[in-house]
Amino acid sequence: MGREDLVGTWHLVSSEFRHADGEVTYPIGKNAVGLLIYTAEGHMAVQLMRIDRPAFTSDDVFQGTPEEIKAAYEGFAAYFGTYTVDDVAGIVTHHVQGHIFPNRIGSQVTREFTLVDQCLTLRASVRRD
Repeated sequence: MGREDLVGTWHLVSSEFRHADGEVTYPIGKNAVGLLIYTAEGHMAVQLMRIDRPAFTSDDVFQGTPEEIKAAYEGFAAYFGTYTVDDVAGIVTHHVQGHIFPNRIGSQVTREFTLVDQCLTLRASVRRD
């Protein structure tokens, strides 16, 4: 399986963390929605969102209260950049050019991937010391 197999638009089915002790948590909610796009030219973009983010009281995006802005930010993840694929290892690496969290700009996001019956699964090992 290679890069050409990833090209397209992928809809989020689930986003979950599986902890070493077996606990499963849902950092952006159990019913999150999202899109992951890979182009043939090597560009990518991802957007993930909690569906239960509260609306702002104002219809003006610049008039949110600190609490509204915090809830909107914490319930949304997005970044874009380029990507490379290691076919042999089954690894896709996202080279981040823009991110909702500025500290991640210039970073790399590495994921193991599998594709079964048109269902793309990305996995990451995250270790917190």
